[in-house]
Amino acid sequence: MLRLEGFEIVLGAFRMTADMTLEQGRKYAVIGPSGAGKSTLLGALCGFVPLAQGRLFWQEREITDADPGARPMTMLFQDNNLFPHLTVTQNVGLGIRPDLRLNAQGQTRVAQALTRVGLADQADKKPGALSGGQQSRAALARVLVQARPWVLLDEPFAALGPALRNEMLDLVQDLVAETGAGLIMVTHAPEDVRRIADEVVFVSAGQAEAPKPAVELMENPPPELRAYLG
Repeated sequence: MLRLEGFEIVLGAFRMTADMTLEQGRKYAVIGPSGAGKSTLLGALCGFVPLAQGRLFWQEREITDADPGARPMTMLFQDNNLFPHLTVTQNVGLGIRPDLRLNAQGQTRVAQALTRVGLADQADKKPGALSGGQQSRAALARVLVQARPWVLLDEPFAALGPALRNEMLDLVQDLVAETGAGLIMVTHAPEDVRRIADEVVFVSAGQAEAPKPAVELMENPPPELRAYLG
């Protein structure tokens, strides 16, 4: 369980607040207008964006001041954050050890993750030789080897076509179900919400609202959300 207590993020003229509890194993979609602070919220959860005030708890243990690497979460960014000079295997191995000095167990974990995302035959290639979908799969494999309790996605599939994006969403859904991880996913696409989310966090007008059931919210949105969805 993650608990955001009195969250306040201030970056220049930007200000956002949040108070909510996120349950382990649930899938949350974070939606809202461009510039509302969706990515900023994920950055604050991971420790990349400082809090002006408030506290963050994981399983009743405060992690407000914990370094990003010490938090129970991993984040997949929009650009997949793959290093072009490293092979797929090496890029995935970074999720275990930044110096890539993997023992036999670590090497096995990387190989298993690549097999799970369908890239076993691409292991020795570099990202530039992969398609966009394959690059997304490599980035997912790196998330998989980290085995963190929470997976955060900042629109990593936005550049993919609808069919491939749906394929990646289904793969993400399978992976978090297998590991029991919680999922927090920023998206602009209502169809993504309907496909994968249990609950929705709507971010608008300086506030990240507490989660609401996705089906109920999408079928009967409040005025602010209806205006955003169009």
